[in-house]
Amino acid sequence: MDKTIKEEKKATKAKIKTDSSQNMKTKPDTTPKGPGGRKMENKILFITGADSGIGKACALLFANEGADVAIVYLDEDDDANDTKKKIEEYGRKCLLIRGDLRKEDFCKEAIDKAIKEFGRIDVLINNAGTQTEADSLEDIITENMIKTFETNIFSIFWITKAALPHMKKGSAIVNTTSVTAYRGNPKLIDYSATKGAIVTFTRSLSDNLVSKGVRVNAVAPGPIWTPLITASEPDKTISQHGAGTPMQRAGQPAEVAPSYLFLACNDDSGYISGQVLHPNGGEVVNG
Repeated sequence: MDKTIKEEKKATKAKIKTDSSQNMKTKPDTTPKGPGGRKMENKILFITGADSGIGKACALLFANEGADVAIVYLDEDDDANDTKKKIEEYGRKCLLIRGDLRKEDFCKEAIDKAIKEFGRIDVLINNAGTQTEADSLEDIITENMIKTFETNIFSIFWITKAALPHMKKGSAIVNTTSVTAYRGNPKLIDYSATKGAIVTFTRSLSDNLVSKGVRVNAVAPGPIWTPLITASEPDKTISQHGAGTPMQRAGQPAEVAPSYLFLACNDDSGYISGQVLHPNGGEVVNG
């Protein structure tokens, strides 16, 4: 193999591995803004990719509203333990499940661990994701493309399939898609493709489960300040990220999490399924 290609692969892997809030000079805001309530009282939330960023903000918000939380994360132990500590400060339980969602067997094991701990799942949030920039289609490394599809869309099939037997009427599923599903991104072609797949997965599964009383929706964040951004774009600063939106700034995870809470709460969104919310800084997109 050409030395340059080897070095490129090595550099890309190293770049992906730094997906941690510990590496960010400006920390994302994941703290709930309200005093807390009872919207999720005694509910069980199972959420992937919740050690940091949007997932962490969701986990904290749901705990602040009364939920116990099972969190799946890859390998950022410091971030995950910090999230667990904060959840417990709200007086709720938190189960950390460490592993790779790209493996179907692990997805099944993760659900089994949550059921053993909590007995059921009331809300499933499929949030884990990864991305790697490439200047053109020709520059996309197959290994990275496969990882992106396995993490972003395959895992959603596997996790949801394993979770459904433990979700009763009134349960909710919320998937994380992206603004890129609607307008694309020239440097995130494979990532955008997975996010488009999540939209159609959400709509199809919603139709499939409506008779069972399980609602399925999605959230399509715009540019949000999370560790995923600095991991895939190491030179990006918060002043640059989101500057092209009508609001001319990046969103914070804490500004996105309420969309998930709204879609998960039957009292607030009981007549909504198969839909996508767009916390994206004011960009108008179709769908």
